Amino acid sequence: MEQGNTITSDQPREGYGHPVTAFFHIAFKASAIAYYILSSFFGQGFVTDFVVCVVLLSLDFWVVKNVSGRLLVGLRWWNEVSQDGASSWRFESLELGERQINKKDSAVFWTTLYLTPLAWIGLGVLAFLKFSWDYLLIVLVAFMLAGSNLAGYYRCSRDQQAKVKDLANSAIQSGFRAAVSNAGSFLPNPFGGGGRQQQGPQQQGPPGVQRV
Repeated sequence: MEQGNTITSDQPREGYGHPVTAFFHIAFKASAIAYYILSSFFGQGFVTDFVVCVVLLSLDFWVVKNVSGRLLVGLRWWNEVSQDGASSWRFESLELGERQINKKDSAVFWTTLYLTPLAWIGLGVLAFLKFSWDYLLIVLVAFMLAGSNLAGYYRCSRDQQAKVKDLANSAIQSGFRAAVSNAGSFLPNPFGGGGRQQQGPQQQGPPGVQRV
């Protein structure tokens, strides 16, 4: 049952809008973390472990930055470097009313985006306690890539919220001005011609003729 724009609980549950994108959004993160944890059992050596982890982390960074963010939450960010070397953030978001964001897609995107840096922080603490300085380098690379996406999409989301707020304020101001204008058209004009008209001077006879 739908009441206005609110969907109540007796409607069928909403599925994923982009299940394949949501899968790969999680898969590369999980693969990098799983390989890092299980690398000691593979016995391939640090160089191989470093290369495999960095490849998986780079794939995850690219997918999140260029694909899953745009499809799952309608956001995109990038960083531009001008000719003088100055770096600036650029944000892109769907216009209001362009497309509704799927709730499950959004939940998967933001949950994994926040949890991934936390997971690497935990793995970094373990590597530090084990004095695994070489594997701590992998954790540092992973945290930098995951943190960059988190910072970019967080700022992009704040930018989108600011745009929506400005649009709402503009709509409220326009509606208020229209209401005042319409109300003013029904009020009497104090300077209008609503009063009695002033009578002109009495007509006098021709000059030189006295009235009896």
